[in-house]
Amino acid sequence: MTGPDIQPRVRTLPDALRLRGGEQADRTAYVFLRNGEEPHETLTYGELHEAAVLRAGFLAGAGLARRSALLLYPSGLEFVRALLGCMYARVAAAPVQVPRRRSEVTRLRRIADDAGTTIVLSTSEVIRELRERFGDLPALAGLTLIATDDPGLAPAGVGTIAVEGPEPEDIALLQYTSGSTGDPKGVMVSHANFLANVVETDALWPCGDDATMVNWAPLFHDMGMLFGVVLPLWAGVPSYLMAPDAFVRRPARWLEALSRFGGTHTAAPSFAYDLCVRAAAEGKAAGVGDLSRWRVAVNGAEPVRWATIQSFAAAFGPHGFDGRAMCPGYGLAENTLKATGSPQDREPVALWVSAGALSEGAVRPAAPDTPGAQALVASGITALDTQVRIVDPETRQECPAGRVGEIWITGPCVASGYWGRPDTSEEVFRARIAAEPGLPGAASDSATTFLRTGDLGFLYAGELYVAGRRKDVIIRKGRNHYPQDIELTAERSAPGLRPNCAAVFSSEDGVRERLIVVVEADGRVLNLLGARGLRARVEDAVRQEHRIAADDVVVVRRGTVPKTSSGKVQRHACRWLYEEGTLTSVTEAPVREVPLATGVGGEAR
Repeated sequence: MTGPDIQPRVRTLPDALRLRGGEQADRTAYVFLRNGEEPHETLTYGELHEAAVLRAGFLAGAGLARRSALLLYPSGLEFVRALLGCMYARVAAAPVQVPRRRSEVTRLRRIADDAGTTIVLSTSEVIRELRERFGDLPALAGLTLIATDDPGLAPAGVGTIAVEGPEPEDIALLQYTSGSTGDPKGVMVSHANFLANVVETDALWPCGDDATMVNWAPLFHDMGMLFGVVLPLWAGVPSYLMAPDAFVRRPARWLEALSRFGGTHTAAPSFAYDLCVRAAAEGKAAGVGDLSRWRVAVNGAEPVRWATIQSFAAAFGPHGFDGRAMCPGYGLAENTLKATGSPQDREPVALWVSAGALSEGAVRPAAPDTPGAQALVASGITALDTQVRIVDPETRQECPAGRVGEIWITGPCVASGYWGRPDTSEEVFRARIAAEPGLPGAASDSATTFLRTGDLGFLYAGELYVAGRRKDVIIRKGRNHYPQDIELTAERSAPGLRPNCAAVFSSEDGVRERLIVVVEADGRVLNLLGARGLRARVEDAVRQEHRIAADDVVVVRRGTVPKTSSGKVQRHACRWLYEEGTLTSVTEAPVREVPLATGVGGEAR
């Protein structure tokens, strides 16, 4: 049974699991790959239904129904059991990353406080490690840690939970945004939101009976959860899961799993495709087999680079990868996830525009070989009932064609707001487009409300193009500079720099706004160039390509730049570290002469 087959009988995700657990009990639902390679644990729909109902009974018996709880799990099948158990029991689950540093324990506590809960669900092993490593921290005081993999879990209340289940408007999830130093905000995602998003996703990128999902993205992150857990359950297709660390340590494992298990659908940020290209260039992807079954490679969660798309197709075309499978998309937690996407079986689309005009908020197409031309990748189209508008963030009037504005979204995937933040929710989730002066229909009369994404973009030939975050834009001499463009220039300024290694932001010094570029470098790059030499290359490249001078270029060790769970650079967190003086610059290292040749990091300058 495909998703469309069960749609008339399903109102919530537990409905889908109950149906498949009854009619497809022995069919494989999820497989966890040990080290990202070999099957270690498998769940059928029948086994998952029984396990979820058991956990739901325990949660209901503990008085947690209609309350919230944190989910603190590594990637694995116990996360799936606990998530569905919470959904059965009407517990608003808030997935959180397992802490590895003391600062992450503080964030965990901030999320618990924001969600209004002291209950943390996890595995026995994680709880033991948490107490051993961080038991002295005040942030853990008062939290009740419950191991859902305890074999003595009480089954009280199982029958009632299994029959009733949640309503479509019940909160299925509190998806906490990847905040930096500010207070975390929990997006209230309902069961109706989840179903609407998977229905739209399946309409845009159909699964069918023969689909197989492969996912390494963190399951507590919206992308990993939707493509690793939710969409496979809706579509009734197997999902092969691996831990993010397994991918990061050896990116080719992701592609090897796709070839070994016949993967058809997967999703990842753009940097993941870059890492695979790098692995191929270094001869570390020899184990990748046939990729001809791969038909949907969703590319999102950060700016999608045209060079990345071309390089990936060139590197893995010999393995059977069809370039039409690359599907750039745009989404965010506040819209459950996907908002737009490029249809499969179509080559990705790039629009070459004048970078100078774009800096002034205008979209002016240009020939690729025109000086100052810049390639922007289309993030595709909406599906079914979702709509996108481009709106002037100041006047709240819809932008004319050819202008950059804020991306606004309306439709059934838009969540109801942020948990416990009614004023912010009203501002962000229930915005209205203002009428143009002199035309009938005041803003207050508009019945359609929109989600304000905070992202800048434009529509061209019916497709969405994303230009960057509104709050991240750097304004210098009346021109807008998008940090992701400067970051790409920095990454390409010297051979050996890795993808996603730079953070660009502005910082006030009390007199003026300063442009700061932070660049990560490993020992190989530093031994070749030295910190001073690398800074000079970055400064020259930024000045030449963007006609703007960096006020400070900070070279740091690899792993220093803060990133979200999906690998996206956290510019605000990096700026905070910079302004606090806690970013440790690399001291000078021995320098050897470096030939001016193209390296993995991009073109030499």
